[in-house]
Amino acid sequence: MEKFIAGLAAGAVLGALWVANSNKTRALVQKGQEELKERMDAYIDEKLSQMENGSQEKKK
Repeated sequence: MEKFIAGLAAGAVLGALWVANSNKTRALVQKGQEELKERMDAYIDEKLSQMENGSQEKKK
């Protein structure tokens, strides 16, 4: 069990170093993060506009 945990920790460290040193991988991760942020912003804006429209309809 100890060998498994040590191997898991070593693999995590080596994986993190590989990603940190790979420009292509880093660019891919950043692109994915930006796309996710844009989709979340659009979703939040849509929900806010729905809430605003719903509250305006109740006032009428």
